[in-house]
Amino acid sequence: MKKSIIISLLFVVTTPIFAQNKTSKLKKMETKEHYTFTLSDKVTRQKISFKNRYGITLSGDLYLPKNAGTEKLAALAISGPFGAVKEQSSGLYANQMAERGFAVVAFDPSYTGESSGEPRNLASPEINTEDFSAAVDFLGIQKNIDRNKIGIIGICGFGGFVLNATAADKRVKAVATSTMYDMTRVMSKGYNDVVTLEQRTKTLEQLGDQRWKDAEVGTFANGPKLNAEKPKDDAPEFLKGYYDYYRTPRGYHERAINSNGSWTATTPISLMNMPILSYIKEISPRPLLIIAGEKAHSRYFSEDAFKAASEPKELVIVPNAVHTDLYDKIDIIPFDKLETFFKENLK
Repeated sequence: MKKSIIISLLFVVTTPIFAQNKTSKLKKMETKEHYTFTLSDKVTRQKISFKNRYGITLSGDLYLPKNAGTEKLAALAISGPFGAVKEQSSGLYANQMAERGFAVVAFDPSYTGESSGEPRNLASPEINTEDFSAAVDFLGIQKNIDRNKIGIIGICGFGGFVLNATAADKRVKAVATSTMYDMTRVMSKGYNDVVTLEQRTKTLEQLGDQRWKDAEVGTFANGPKLNAEKPKDDAPEFLKGYYDYYRTPRGYHERAINSNGSWTATTPISLMNMPILSYIKEISPRPLLIIAGEKAHSRYFSEDAFKAASEPKELVIVPNAVHTDLYDKIDIIPFDKLETFFKENLK
C-alpha cells in the first residue's frame, strides 16, 4: 500500500478494513474534573448544558471575564478537535478568549464526552453542525450576552463543521477556524484525495457488512482504539503529534475518544456521503478567519476552504507550526489575532 494511502487511514480508522491496534497500557492520569490547562485568574468557569434540535443534551463550560461588569458581552462558541473534549483544546481557547473579554462556551459534541446521545462515540456531519447552532441558541438567551454579537470557532475537524454551521445559521456574525480538517472530504477521498473510486466502493461495501453484523447482535461495534501505540521513529510527523498530545499528560483526557477510545465502526458512512463545504460561499458577507500551521499536514484543507469562500476572508499561516501545535501551544496560537478579528466584527 502506498504511504499516502496509509497516512489517510488515520481519519478513517473506524472502518473494519483496518488492522486493530493493541490494547494500550496507559494508566488513567486524571480525575473527573481534570483539565489539560490552568484556568486564568481573570476568568470564571461554570458547568452548563443545553439541548440541540435532536433532543441531545450537550454539556459545556461557560467562561466569563471576571471584570465584565453589567454591559452585555460579545460571545463565542467553540468545539473541537475531532475526537477531543471540552477539557482539552476547546477549553483552552475559551479560557484565552474569555481573558480577552468574551463570554465563551466550550462544549462536548453530541455522543461524546459528557454530552448525551446513544450510541456513544458517534460523529455526524448533520448533528455536529447542529451542535454549534444549539450553542448559539444557549448564548443568545443569556441576559449578560448580546445575541447580535455571537461568533463561533472550530478546531481541527470541527473547523469544517463550523463553516457548515455558519453558512446556514445567519445569526452567526463571524467565524474562525484553527488547524481545520474537512472530515467529509478526508473520509471520502483520503488524505490528499488519493482514494480511488474502487477503494471507496470497497470501504462502503465493508461498512455495509458491518451494519449487518450490528443489526444481528443489536449493538454498534467500535472501531480500533485510537493512538494506542507510540508511533515508530519513521512514522509520519502528524502521527507522532497526535500521540504526543492525546496520549501523554500534555493533553490526555479520560473521556476523549482520541485519548482513550474509538469511534463506532460505522461512523464513516455519513461523513463519506455528505460534503459539508458545499455552501461555504454563503458565509459571506460575514467575515471568515482561517488559521493554519505552515508545516501542518492539514494545511491544504484551510487553503482550499479559503479559496472557495467569498470575501471578506483572511488566511493566517503560522510560521513553522504543525497541526497539533495549534491545539494548545499558547505562544504559537495567534490569540491576539483572534481577539482583534472578533472585536472588530462583533460590534
